[in-house]
Amino acid sequence: MTPEEIAKLPYRPCVGVMLVNDGGHVFVGQRIDNDAAAWQMPQGGVDDGEAPRDAALRELWEETGLSADLVTIEAETEDWVPYDLPHDLVPRIWKGRFRGQKQKWFLLRFHGTDADVEIATDHPEFSEWRWLPHEELVANIVPFKRAVYEKVVTAFAGPLKEISAKA
Repeated sequence: MTPEEIAKLPYRPCVGVMLVNDGGHVFVGQRIDNDAAAWQMPQGGVDDGEAPRDAALRELWEETGLSADLVTIEAETEDWVPYDLPHDLVPRIWKGRFRGQKQKWFLLRFHGTDADVEIATDHPEFSEWRWLPHEELVANIVPFKRAVYEKVVTAFAGPLKEISAKA
């Protein structure tokens, strides 16, 4: 695909979840389909007719095994945050129908324990997971998503500060 063809493609509607524990650390998972360091927060597409909040809780369940009763939604981004895939990935992901994603992000406070996390789900996305201080998040994410993660950390700076202060 040429850059001009890619530029004409739409963004895929998606949600992202910043799951934060009581210590103010953020859940990240190592993508199962990538041998290189490819940490990310849970995320996924919004189904037709699905509300973004419902999609966020569904994606959390699908990727971490965590149910809605173990979290509280603390905040969400005001706007959708778009990102473009690297051009070489566009034809290989989502059958070449999207140039990237536009994401609505949700900050969720986790009330469970590490034992509640189960990444060996029906369709696993992660090979391993860990809690990461939010200050280290951007540096540990795949490069093409770093600008998105910077925006998310900035958008949630106030609530993250409050959560960390209570730790």
